[in-house]
Amino acid sequence: MPKKKALNPKAEQLLSIPDIDRIYGAIKEILESARSRAYQAANTEMVQAYWDVGRVIVEEEQEGAARAGYGDYLLERLSERLTQEMGKGFDVSNLKRMRQFYRAFPKGGAMRHQLSWTHYRILIRVKDEVARAFYQQQAIDCRWTYRELERQIGVQLYERTKLSRVMGKELVDETQETSTPADLIRDPYYLHFLGLEDRPGLQERTLEQAIMDHLQRFILELGKGFAFVGRQYRIVVDEDVYKVDLVFFNYLLNCFVLIDLKTRKLSHADTGQMDFYVRYFEAEIRQQHHNPTIGLILCTKKSPKMAQYTLLKDSEQIFASEYRLYLPSEKELSQYLTAQTELLELEQRLEQAPDSPETIALEEATEPRQKQPDKSKKRQQKSR
Repeated sequence: MPKKKALNPKAEQLLSIPDIDRIYGAIKEILESARSRAYQAANTEMVQAYWDVGRVIVEEEQEGAARAGYGDYLLERLSERLTQEMGKGFDVSNLKRMRQFYRAFPKGGAMRHQLSWTHYRILIRVKDEVARAFYQQQAIDCRWTYRELERQIGVQLYERTKLSRVMGKELVDETQETSTPADLIRDPYYLHFLGLEDRPGLQERTLEQAIMDHLQRFILELGKGFAFVGRQYRIVVDEDVYKVDLVFFNYLLNCFVLIDLKTRKLSHADTGQMDFYVRYFEAEIRQQHHNPTIGLILCTKKSPKMAQYTLLKDSEQIFASEYRLYLPSEKELSQYLTAQTELLELEQRLEQAPDSPETIALEEATEPRQKQPDKSKKRQQKSR
């Protein structure tokens, strides 16, 4: 084993340990940055190459469309030769994905270099073009891993965000940047990652602690731009102490977001409590350059009537959303979102025509029926 070369004593005097650490840190940063750029460049080139392969296949298939079975035969022959010469990754199923990739993103400029081929393999499964663009932008903005992208598609983030905007009467382009509180709110939120059993009697402090234990996942579920500020945030008014469960700051909206946790159905007292918290933050905490504070109540259930007769109606600062401790099946989630959308559309029609027969019939159907007198008691009274 070669002996370690002795350092020149004079050189040791010239360079101190902090100097060496500083120089080493600068060089390490240069090399790591170069490696990252090289990896990113390689990823970008491969994604572009797969798109180009898909384009060639689609164009060739269109030329030979008149010949039966031409497309399948073409893919099989290409797969055989590419696998022999280029190695793995070019089986028929992968070539079909490249073809689908080109069809999903026919304009090359729509591809983004921040996403990997695995991201795009997941995105091409989304059939709706607007939803696909939404997930693509969210994956970039939130820096989702491909696993997180797959999860968000599975819990239908696009549909939930769209529903929340309809509830807030903010019919906007789903791919645009978050710009209003209504853009921020989702309904429902899925907190299955907390590992809590969905049962009556769950304590709010248990829910809060579980959120703190999985804070990163919770922030991902909240959406873009959230930074954690604190839990059980103290508010003192006239020597009385109140506490906000969770406080965040959203840098995209430039405002505080207060979250109150309720392990039960929403009540009118909850909205009043949140209004108090929001007003306090507006007066005592919010800085002049901040936008108005947002309050979000997370509850197990809320009713349209409660929303109509409380501060939630037409409010741009106070919101309520349901949460779920389990991950529903795709069918269950679709049914829920469809039912909620239909209910909201019906309410909007009724608001526009309050005296229509449809409105009157609905109100009569939803009004509590008066208790009918007991006929046997009437007969007894007559006999007396």
